[in-house]
Amino acid sequence: MNLLSLFLRCCAVAAALLASPVLWANAYEAALPDEIHTTKKLCELAPCGEVFPGATSFSERKGQPPYVEAYAQVDGQRKLLGYVMLSTDITDTPAYSGKPVITLIGMDTSGRFVGVKVLKHSEPILLLGIPESALTRFNEQYLGKYVGDKLEIGRSRPDEGVVGIDAISGATVTVIAQNQVMTMSGAAIARQTGILAPTIRAQAKFITTDQKSDWATLVDQGAVKRLVVMPDQLGLERSSTPFIELWFGYLNQPDIGRALLGDTAWTNLMAQLKPGEHALFIVRTRGAESFKGSGFVRGGIYDRIQVRQGMDAFTFRDLDYLNLYGLAAPGAPAFSESGIFIVRSGAFSAAYPWKLSLLGNRVDRATGTRSFTSFDAEYWLPAWALEGGRPKLEKPEPTWVKVWKSRATQIVLFSVLLVAVAVVYAFREQLTRRATRKNKWPVNVFKYSAWVVSIGFVGFGLMAQPSITQVLTWFHALLFHWTWELFLSDPFIFLFWVFIIVTVFVWGRGLFCGWLCPFGSLSELLYKVGGAIGLRRFQFQLPRALHDKLKWVKYGVFFGLLGVSMFSMGWAEMLAEVEPFKTTFLIGWFERAWPYTLFAGGILGISIFIERPFCKYLCPLGGALAMPSTFRWFGLRRKQECNSCKACAVGCGAQAIDADGRIDHRECLHCLDCMVLYTDDHACPPLAKERKRRERDGLPLTPIGRDGYFIPIYPVPAEQPKRAA
Repeated sequence: MNLLSLFLRCCAVAAALLASPVLWANAYEAALPDEIHTTKKLCELAPCGEVFPGATSFSERKGQPPYVEAYAQVDGQRKLLGYVMLSTDITDTPAYSGKPVITLIGMDTSGRFVGVKVLKHSEPILLLGIPESALTRFNEQYLGKYVGDKLEIGRSRPDEGVVGIDAISGATVTVIAQNQVMTMSGAAIARQTGILAPTIRAQAKFITTDQKSDWATLVDQGAVKRLVVMPDQLGLERSSTPFIELWFGYLNQPDIGRALLGDTAWTNLMAQLKPGEHALFIVRTRGAESFKGSGFVRGGIYDRIQVRQGMDAFTFRDLDYLNLYGLAAPGAPAFSESGIFIVRSGAFSAAYPWKLSLLGNRVDRATGTRSFTSFDAEYWLPAWALEGGRPKLEKPEPTWVKVWKSRATQIVLFSVLLVAVAVVYAFREQLTRRATRKNKWPVNVFKYSAWVVSIGFVGFGLMAQPSITQVLTWFHALLFHWTWELFLSDPFIFLFWVFIIVTVFVWGRGLFCGWLCPFGSLSELLYKVGGAIGLRRFQFQLPRALHDKLKWVKYGVFFGLLGVSMFSMGWAEMLAEVEPFKTTFLIGWFERAWPYTLFAGGILGISIFIERPFCKYLCPLGGALAMPSTFRWFGLRRKQECNSCKACAVGCGAQAIDADGRIDHRECLHCLDCMVLYTDDHACPPLAKERKRRERDGLPLTPIGRDGYFIPIYPVPAEQPKRAA
């Protein structure tokens, strides 16, 4: 009990230290002023001087997407040195957390990056896992690099013109997203300021059929598109009524334009356009918010809508707006707001796809903070409307696809491991029949192999340790906003969770917790090694009464984290350091602050003497998986005599068998020791008793059936002598 007391004291000290603000990441969920996304004077709210050394003054925001000019006094004259940009003004590429890493970037007039600073991020791995300094060192690799270079995560390939950027071990998704932020932001401003050549797109050539379609047909053809934003996407209360619903389309194409506006209105509109100009219509059919922007004034910009095509963004001023009084297409919906907007840039082409973006703020319901975001709907003229049809395009691959392709071999090996373990366990009855209490190697060779592979390949190699933070993230995603890209971004964690969810409902949590959890496997292996090297006399189990109380602690930890996450996901992720997984597998013992190392080392040290103490008493992930295990489809077999026999309970390391011989599958870790005894006619007391009786009575020993009993023998009665006549 002295060891237990020491363990609990270490947990209390470490928990207090882990909650210390000194250990928090500086930019994690940093409180940025809401005005930083809209104010003209960006550099009054952002540290522009830190990303552009030598600059003494900065302009107001200008251009679209916006940027700030950096100046210095040279020989008594004001000289332009370069540009400062806020990444979310250009792209809101989500990182692993599903939220963008808000980054301030400096670039000189020659197109080379001169400074990078992360203002805010929501990456759990950078909260109490990988130190934030690792992201700073990653960003420093961009300094001096040219915006026009092909910058990619990985090694340089000079023959292909690729300049390599080293990744952060354990944060693949984060750095791939950050690379996209850097390259997209830099290229957008470089094209706008003339550092890079402007995009040249071939203009569309239209086919005219003189057919007028109704509204439903135009929608089916894709000539009219819908952009809808639901309240939960903005962090508001979930509702079936959209926050805003917009319909929009391209008007220059004769068949589409005439169908929507009518012959006269369309002809008049085309007469007002100059060569190379493009007309779009937008109507709001539902929602109380204006898509034009509540702060719009004459001479200003419509700050809530934007058209994006590739890396180019097009905004509208008051001179780009015309009134739209009605839609001529039969079946067109009623609308409460409308407008025709003119794109006057030669970089825009209707032959290629473009997006209508609705700009706004999202409220994080967990933290109450606001973040700038955009909602997009893609539009591409139907092939029938374009001469020669739609041009062929190579769309950039999503981040998660790049990750899956880059680790294809490891993904295959990991998938084979999951399938192999599931197949072996599915045939557990055939496996345990070949083992006895004195010779468990037919079972242990598979179980021990799974532990070693889980620790080495899965834990330290792939760093694919499932965590309670993923459960909390998925829970919030289901409540507020589900995005598949977020969960596909880490292939190993995604595949692991598919395996976990399936096996928990088929067999219970024990297959993952007992065979494949890297930390659980390491804890169990330390206990086995301790016994093998002579420490068995110091190993013990907690008294049943104490165990039955402490096993509920992990459920309390889980519900405590879940409750905290509803108020602050940041606090929940910090408190989730009760899991020593990051220290053990993701970060390294010598790269973390000493409280984390002390906590993880204490748990593993106690594991030498108590079998899986963390798994049985503290693990919130185990608690989360234990509850659905109640509804598993298959359990372990039991005999009627198991209600009074204590043989299996004595040997159960998880202490999952109660005084009445019942297995609590919420606590069972599927070690299969009880299954070995179940068919061992020398170790299972009921079978041993029956075996001895049969040997005494001279009856043959028949095989043991699936129910755990000898197959019944019905001896043939002796022939009776015939009665005399």
